[in-house]
This record gives sequence, structure tokens and C-alpha cells, in this order.
Amino acid sequence: MKRADPAIKRKYTTITIPTPLFAKIQEIIKDTGFSSASDYVTYIMREMVSEVQASKKQSARGSRAEGEVIKKLRALGYV
Repeated sequence: MKRADPAIKRKYTTITIPTPLFAKIQEIIKDTGFSSASDYVTYIMREMVSEVQASKKQSARGSRAEGEVIKKLRALGYV
């Protein structure tokens, strides 16, 4: 039986990043609306996850469309 990841049950979890990267993030967020490096990283990660999900959806649609084109070409005797 597969056990659930305990981090999923919690509202937040901890992810470690290198200290120099943290320092760069702190420098980036100065004079912005971000109140912490954590808020900024959360924002960036949400954006990235959205892009990856959108890309996967487009890829799946493209694969289906490609399959349909191949079927039509076969039906016409081209493949």
C-alpha cells in the first residue's frame, strides 16, 4: 500500500536552497512588493508549474492531432 507524503497534508513545507542563491533572491526583491524570499520563490514556482502544465497540455493535444493526421494520410494511401 502506497503511503501518502506527509508534506502534502501540511499547508507548507520547507525546501532548502543554497545560501548564495538566497542572498541573490533577497537582493532581487528589494524595493518590490514581495515581503520575503519565500513569497518570491513561491510566486516564481507557481508561474513555472503553470507553464509546465500548459506545455504538457499542448504536447498532448499535438500528439492527438498528429495521430489524426497520420490516420487520415493512411486512409488516403499516403502512409
